[in-house]
Amino acid sequence: GGLILFAVFSLVMDVFKIGYYSSFYSCLSAIKIIYPIVQAIFVVVQTYFLWVSAKDCIHVHLNVTRCGLMLTLTTNLAVWMSAVTDESVHKAHSKLKKNMTEEIFRWLLKVGMRSSSVEECNCNSQICQIFKNGYFWLYPFNIEYSLFASAMVYVMWKNVGRFIDHHSHHIQRLKFRLFRRTFFVGIMLGLIILVSGLGVLILYEVQVNSSAESSKKSQALTMYYIFNIVCLSLMSLVCIGGSIIYRFDKRDMDRHKNPTRTLDVALLMGAALGQYAISYYSIVAIVASTPRDTISALNLTYALLMIAQHTFQNVFIIEGLHRQPP
Repeated sequence: GGLILFAVFSLVMDVFKIGYYSSFYSCLSAIKIIYPIVQAIFVVVQTYFLWVSAKDCIHVHLNVTRCGLMLTLTTNLAVWMSAVTDESVHKAHSKLKKNMTEEIFRWLLKVGMRSSSVEECNCNSQICQIFKNGYFWLYPFNIEYSLFASAMVYVMWKNVGRFIDHHSHHIQRLKFRLFRRTFFVGIMLGLIILVSGLGVLILYEVQVNSSAESSKKSQALTMYYIFNIVCLSLMSLVCIGGSIIYRFDKRDMDRHKNPTRTLDVALLMGAALGQYAISYYSIVAIVASTPRDTISALNLTYALLMIAQHTFQNVFIIEGLHRQPP
């Protein structure tokens, strides 16, 4: 389900890219327009393949199957790196345009700072601007799709030739009732936090980017940090509470080899390393900077809570992944 969600938004991004590049067919090579078309076909074929075959354990043509899956995995990683690079260069050029005159910006493009987002072609029409802004804001969905698909293909690769002993592992279906009190309250609280977070993010972006007054920018930063500090504190407390509950609910731990669980733990820890690094550099920058004002104190608290929340959350999730069903 998650894969299909990201795939749909990736296809929409490809449509916007095709529309944007088509506006510059006179000053572009044909490969620029062909690339999003081929990528859209790849997304459709791969999503269908994973939807149909994700749970298969292949026992014929093992080497050919492993080779094909690894080729698909590396292709997804290449698409991911391309999307990350395009988004980063696009942001860098947006900053340059704000801080430099048009003549200097064009000179930089001529001497080598050319991006794949075709900044040197004029985009004056309204429909062109819509396509440009649309595909730029949809980049994160394409990035997540590539990572999502890479993880699923890796699990398939690990399952090639794997035998499952159906007698040693009793599969128990967990009954999920949406309107049981605990599930319903959890979902409602989660939706409230999600909607509140989107509202705070939109207000923050609007006030920081549109307002020239430093006081309004400070208010936006204060609102942003306070909201995130409250959310991180609640998440940390919930994860600690869950770990405490685990101590009272005695269950056997599953120590058998499981490729999916191993990948989940590796991705969880790998993703946390990036956030740890960001928080660490933020702390160093805040401590070394002067003067120390309210924004700096909020930023420091936010960075420390981010480290704590990721630590408690990872411990809670990893322990839960290794627990047997009731």
